Amino acid sequence: MTLQNLYCQACGAEYDAGPDEPWRCSCGHALDLETPPLPEGEPLPVSQLDTRRGLWTFHEFLPVDRAVTLGEGFTPVVDAGRWDAEFKLEYVSPSGSFKDRGATTTLSRAAALGVDKVIEDSSGNAGAAIATYAARAGIEADVYVPGDVKQSKLMAIQRSGARPVRVEGSREDVTEAAVDAVESGEGWYASHAWNPAFYAGTMTFALELAAQRDWTVPDAVVLPVGHGTLALGAYRGFDLLERAGIVDRLPRLLVGQAAGYAPIADEFRGLVAEDEDDTENEIADGIQISEPARHAQLTAAIEDSGGDAIALGEHVVENTLDTLHRDGFYVEPTCAVAPAALTKYRELGVVDDDEDVVVALTGSGLTTL
Repeated sequence: MTLQNLYCQACGAEYDAGPDEPWRCSCGHALDLETPPLPEGEPLPVSQLDTRRGLWTFHEFLPVDRAVTLGEGFTPVVDAGRWDAEFKLEYVSPSGSFKDRGATTTLSRAAALGVDKVIEDSSGNAGAAIATYAARAGIEADVYVPGDVKQSKLMAIQRSGARPVRVEGSREDVTEAAVDAVESGEGWYASHAWNPAFYAGTMTFALELAAQRDWTVPDAVVLPVGHGTLALGAYRGFDLLERAGIVDRLPRLLVGQAAGYAPIADEFRGLVAEDEDDTENEIADGIQISEPARHAQLTAAIEDSGGDAIALGEHVVENTLDTLHRDGFYVEPTCAVAPAALTKYRELGVVDDDEDVVVALTGSGLTTL
């Protein structure tokens, strides 16, 4: 496959692919890869697919060629009786989170471009994923992290041979420091929020889920959202399937955000708290993003799917986390936002009891040790 060029949905500008390509458009908006391939014909049932390639089983849908992989993808879908839903266990991925989906496509594109060094900024999981796949590719990596990053995530970055760069201040300060390094020519921006190749990987969540359900989609998919890399990727995957005529509709995207860091929810349903004092959420640190890089795209995706967004306080998320652990789902706190959101959506009448729902469990509890 020829390396795809970049374009801007906002202003229409186009940029040639290359190791010195810009990380965002001159107009300030995020860039995307050219339109992904649209396969023709009927898809094979999952029983006839050779899934040994993991998510790269869907190479015909992907605008990136496989070069750097650890067998990521085809995470299990299991029944979750207490929630009357199915859980897709993204936390069993090689580095412990769904971010491996985007890391494999991002580092594959970096390798194809001949990139020598990548730069990422992350509160944890994305940094660990980019560091892990950079090690697999033999590409140098600097990962900019908050000063109070969890030790487990810091060690995952360091043990992969990447260089963690601690930045004191807000999450936005971390991003600013990474961008300064990129613009100073220190490396290629492998940002999970900005790099379009990352979304080519998270798109496979939707392709996989449909295949695992005999090429059907649920009524709704519930996901936690910070930058929205999984939610936007999933939307693009479901949209691709619909345009290819493989499925006949989009599932509703129902998202949960952390109270105090909920710019998307503020445009929809807002805060849904246990009590009037439950207006912050510090335990869901993986989605503490005040300014999502693709805010407008994410909002449009939720609206187009007929979805919704709410913010949740810390108490309900902490209680849900305890319940998940007791049920055998050893996930990190951020992960509990999605099933907690499903409970609230049912209480609000947004989701009926008989609706078919899939919830993404995004990160392993092992990353918080």
